[in-house]
Amino acid sequence: MSRLLVRALRRLVGAPAVVLVTVAMWVTLPLWLLATAALSPILPGRWRALRLLWLVVVYLTFETLLLLVLLGLWLASGFGWRIRSPYFTGIHYDLVQGTLIVFFREARRVLALRIRTDGPHPSRVPDEPVLVMCRHAGPGDSFILMYALLHWYAREPRVVLKNTLAWDPAIDVILNRIPARFISPNPAAGEDLESQIAALATGLDVNDAFVIFPEGGNFTPVRRDRAIARLRRLGLERMAVRAEEMTHVLAPRPGGVLAALEAAPGADVLMVAHTGLDHLLTVADLWRELPMDKQITMRWWQVPREDIPADREARIDWLYAWWERIDDWIEENRVPAP
Repeated sequence: MSRLLVRALRRLVGAPAVVLVTVAMWVTLPLWLLATAALSPILPGRWRALRLLWLVVVYLTFETLLLLVLLGLWLASGFGWRIRSPYFTGIHYDLVQGTLIVFFREARRVLALRIRTDGPHPSRVPDEPVLVMCRHAGPGDSFILMYALLHWYAREPRVVLKNTLAWDPAIDVILNRIPARFISPNPAAGEDLESQIAALATGLDVNDAFVIFPEGGNFTPVRRDRAIARLRRLGLERMAVRAEEMTHVLAPRPGGVLAALEAAPGADVLMVAHTGLDHLLTVADLWRELPMDKQITMRWWQVPREDIPADREARIDWLYAWWERIDDWIEENRVPAP
């Protein structure tokens, strides 16, 4: 199936379906509330079914409102003629920031989540672009990072993320209007992902933050084993051995990181680690933990550009060394699974 056909399917089928489901959910909400309230005393946990229902309702409502506003912006831009102009790009960033602020406040209240920063904060006043490299694990970590960059640090993220997230209609529309790239973890033959990443990291403004997840996917034990086996198949035994010593992160894939460093030669790097929801790997895990009553701890390290080696092989070694440091930090700060 061609990319154009897939995008048309997402826009013409997925988006209207979300709106219809949201309307149906609100029309039948009293019945859903009665059903979940009746089930809650039977199910383990504190009002687990009601909490999950409310999160679904809030998420669908935000999704529908976003789609309607995005349609209005498309019309106001001249049927998409100026939709990627700086003026409308700024509006889209403000829209994302406002949505994340309201949604995260509600999600933190319902799930009983707390977010704490360990160590020094990055500068809250942008004065130069940064490259942000974050570990990838746990539910919602991409959204938490976007929330932090937009709301805490007044940055405009340019993010590289998996193409499966494009099946969310609002994410699909927004991230095709602001600087972002959907990429496949298993690219087709001839697809030059590094050139796409380099293009996205080129021409960063003082308040921009280029965001990449070097592991390429959420951490799971199975993916860790696959990553190590892949390194061995490629004859990279020394990297495979280093990857085996890291127990909480996947071996980083250096291609995209190297492309971003080349494309933004003057930008510092922010390394980001987080822990707190690492053991929640499946839908069953999430259901079992509601309400979560968890603390998410984030750690930021700012790496000056002069501390980053210039040689390609040295940069790969530098990236692995940082991922080993992140792995050690997670070991020291993680909450063991119950």
